[in-house]
Amino acid sequence: APKTETPAAATAEGESLFNGTDFTGWKFRNPAGEKLWSVAEVALDPANPKNLVATNTNAKPKPDAATMYRAAGHGTDIYTEKAFGDCHVHVEFMIPDGSNSGVYLMGQYEVQIISTVGKPDDKLGPGDCGGIYHTHAPLTNALKPYGEWNTFDITFRAPRFDAAGKKTENARFIEVLFNGKKIHENVEPKGPTGGQLPGGETATGPLLLQGDHGICAFRNLRIKALDLK
Repeated sequence: APKTETPAAATAEGESLFNGTDFTGWKFRNPAGEKLWSVAEVALDPANPKNLVATNTNAKPKPDAATMYRAAGHGTDIYTEKAFGDCHVHVEFMIPDGSNSGVYLMGQYEVQIISTVGKPDDKLGPGDCGGIYHTHAPLTNALKPYGEWNTFDITFRAPRFDAAGKKTENARFIEVLFNGKKIHENVEPKGPTGGQLPGGETATGPLLLQGDHGICAFRNLRIKALDLK
C-alpha cells in the first residue's frame, strides 16, 4: 500500500480550507439553505442535547475558535471551490444527539457523521459514524459524547482514468483515523456512495460537508495534496 502521511504532519503542512471569518472559498449546493450556515463559536445546548447553540452572540467569534455552524432547519450542503485528487484531509466536527452529516471526498464518497454514541462495535454498519456510506463499516465506534469535538484524518487516493476517460481504478480510502483510532484501511468504493454532487466520478473534485440532514459544526479543515502511486 502507498505510504500514508501521519495526521500531525498532514495537518501542519496542509492548506487551510476555512479562514475563521466567512465562507470564502466555499459554495452552497442550494442557496435557499445558505441562511442556516454561519460562522460562530458553538457548544451543546444545555437545555436540549439535540441542539448546538452559538456562544458568542454579542461578539465576533475568535478566529481560532470559530466554526462553520449549520443550525436547525432545512439546510444545504457546502463544498469547496477548489478541486482535489489524492489528498490527506483533516476535519474536526461537533454534533448533537439526533444529528446526521458527512464528509464527502471529491463530492462523491462519504465518510458518515451520525449520532451513534455508545453503539457497540459488533453492531456497526456502513451507515454508522465513521462508516464509508453504503460501502464499509468502521472498525470501531470512536464518537465522543455529544457536544465534544471529534476528528477525522483521511488519506485518500482518487480514482484513475485512461486517456479515453474510462475508469481504470476505483477511489480508495488508504486510511481513515477517527479520533486517532484506525477505522478503515484500503477500502475501495465501487462508485459514488449516495447523496453526491452531480457529474459522476472524475480525476479531481471538491470536499463537501453534508448540511441538508442535521445540525453540525466544523473547524480546523485542512487538506494536503498527495501523489499516491
